[in-house]
Amino acid sequence: LVVISDPHIKIDPDYSVYAKAKEQGFFVRSPEGRNFEGICWPGLSSYLDFTNPKVREWYSGLFAFSVYQGSTDILFVWNDMNEPSVFRGPELTIQKNAIHHGNWEHRDLHNIYGFYQQMATAEGLIQRSKGKERPFVLTRSFFAGSQKYGAVWTGDNTADWSYLKISIPMLLTLSITGISFCGADVGGFIGNPEAELLVRWYQAGAYQPFFRGHATMNTKRREPWLFGEEHTRLIREAIRERYALLPYWYSLFYHAHMASKPVMRPLWVEFPDELETFGIEDEYMLGSALLVHPVTEPKATMVDVFLPGSNEVWYDSKTFAHWEGGCAVKIPVALDTIPVFQRGGSVVPTKTTTGKSTGWMTNAPYGLRVALSSKGSAVGELYLDDGHSFQYLHQKQFLHRKFSFCSGALINSCADERGQYPSRCVVERILVLGLRKKPSSVTTHSSDGKDQPVTFTYCTKTSTLSLEKLSLNIGADWKVHIN
Repeated sequence: LVVISDPHIKIDPDYSVYAKAKEQGFFVRSPEGRNFEGICWPGLSSYLDFTNPKVREWYSGLFAFSVYQGSTDILFVWNDMNEPSVFRGPELTIQKNAIHHGNWEHRDLHNIYGFYQQMATAEGLIQRSKGKERPFVLTRSFFAGSQKYGAVWTGDNTADWSYLKISIPMLLTLSITGISFCGADVGGFIGNPEAELLVRWYQAGAYQPFFRGHATMNTKRREPWLFGEEHTRLIREAIRERYALLPYWYSLFYHAHMASKPVMRPLWVEFPDELETFGIEDEYMLGSALLVHPVTEPKATMVDVFLPGSNEVWYDSKTFAHWEGGCAVKIPVALDTIPVFQRGGSVVPTKTTTGKSTGWMTNAPYGLRVALSSKGSAVGELYLDDGHSFQYLHQKQFLHRKFSFCSGALINSCADERGQYPSRCVVERILVLGLRKKPSSVTTHSSDGKDQPVTFTYCTKTSTLSLEKLSLNIGADWKVHIN
């Protein structure tokens, strides 16, 4: 559950938050020294001065379970209107000569105001669990460093094809500035999306880091089941595909956390030597393994997709058909199609079963999608922890595994010996794309020295090897030999 907590406080002497903040002198002041007053959602309001460390400390304390009545450990926070927004005035924000902590004028601090609110909110959520649980804080206003405190979205967009299209370069721009956890309102915030646009937006959003629907109060209802059975099915497919890819997403966020590598990347991040990639903003990479080209035109039947890398091989993620890189290809599309390609030489971890929540899926089995390079090799990895605590940091409760395919053998090995997270999950399915001939046998070799034959299926048409009903522990060393 995510609730909105805005920076403006309704002027009401009977409202305890207002009364306490006024008593302590915690509001932004007018040039004359009075509390600044402006109109926002509750009506006449004053604005907390988050540039003051004492205000941030006090505000963080408001999220304590004993203070925030009715809150629980699944309640998280969304900081909205924190540019800060003022409904009336020359610039729809706090006047430039308003006074903040340390006698700084608002003109000097405007861009970091929302950053400080998100900081205080995140710290409050951590404090309420005595430092045990990670926070979730979505914010509309942000600054350099906001990636430390939570997610960002692109603000009030419109249910129009042009806004779906422009969301891609907007999110790529945020990504390369360090804000990896970013997204746009699926379906558009303002207006009413037609069924085709809503489907296409769900398909695009499912392959972007922050994924949610959101609409202003005076739009029509737009739950996916209100647009007819076929459109509901297509939206459900998009959401399921995202959930299946969550192990890959989580591993990408690990690298964003450790090395600031963007999750969603312009093509030139992965292919800096190819000048053609610098002008492309309608497709992108997720990590180094997946290329996504959302459909952003109505009634589209064909999409031009640029597949970079003259030495690369690219595999359609659904049909497993493959193309050589270094050229543009025309991909036919129907409403059930979004062009997604896996790069040859990569291994993408997935969940083979998707359920009603990530908690439900914790122990669901894994699949590995191995896409071979032109040289017949592939590498990938998986990062795993409990998903909610800080034990990965303080007690090394994590797993970091490396997958490598070479000379007919897929190997699962440890990528970080410090990790010691006990996982009961198994790899139950392996797909190998681009295997040029049918093997005579497949065996698994576990760390205890046991070899087991594996039943397999080989599709000559797509050069795909499928291994099913495996039971290989994700956290143990093992090999799969393809003979």
